[in-house]
Amino acid sequence: MQQIINFVIRNKTFLLFLLLFGLSLFFTIQSHSYHKSKIVNSANFFTGGFYKMTNGIGQYLNLKEENQALIEENRKLRTIVFNLDLDTLRVSKIDSTLLGDHYRFTSADVFKNSYNLTNNYLTINKGKNDNIQQDFGVITSKGIVGIVENTSNNYATVLSVLSKKNRINAQLKKTNHIGSLVWNGKSEEFVQLIDISKFAPVAIGDTIMTGGQSAIFPKGILIGKVEDFSIDIGGDTYTINVHLFNDMTNIGHVYLIENLNAREIKSLQNQSNE
Repeated sequence: MQQIINFVIRNKTFLLFLLLFGLSLFFTIQSHSYHKSKIVNSANFFTGGFYKMTNGIGQYLNLKEENQALIEENRKLRTIVFNLDLDTLRVSKIDSTLLGDHYRFTSADVFKNSYNLTNNYLTINKGKNDNIQQDFGVITSKGIVGIVENTSNNYATVLSVLSKKNRINAQLKKTNHIGSLVWNGKSEEFVQLIDISKFAPVAIGDTIMTGGQSAIFPKGILIGKVEDFSIDIGGDTYTINVHLFNDMTNIGHVYLIENLNAREIKSLQNQSNE
């Protein structure tokens, strides 16, 4: 306390000057609207800049939460889109009673992703506790990723499209020519579409998508575009080199597709095979 008193005594002239200067500024601002408006605008400028900076920092820190919210929103939208009957899309007003309920989407994060092996896998953070089962399709916003092969309580492994074990139903987007999507093991950027009829009007740049003739993927999920193609040895079919839309070396978030009618479809197919 004594040190404070000594400080005031030593600097009494300067402190008195600051007090009088402050009072003069206060009375000047109060009595002149021009000066008052300038002070207010200056204060708003600095406080606005401060709040903008703190808000920017807050938004940056909340990016993870916002990203998860967007993923969840995309999951809901995909569920709606792929459950719409094609005939429903042609009418101007959609009747909710016409909507099917065929597919359910679940979002997941990728923990591990291989892409330079003969049979590549991804590990995701959803499993049996999240109702994830074998043969669920796996996609991103850009296109297909693979098919769930094994599950534990909290995790699942996904057999990548970059696997010689995979054989996925696919077609040309502009026609109904169906083939099988396979991988020759040479590049993580390309897969091959085989068994496409030689009468199909194939052109470089054409889009390839899922054909919908299996219980795994709905029709219309993007795969890639035609890079080049050639006639097979037999002369009846094409082998098409497909440049994947997905960068399979950089997969962070995925969506899993559950076909709610898969069991019924497989049961019927098994009866036909017998």
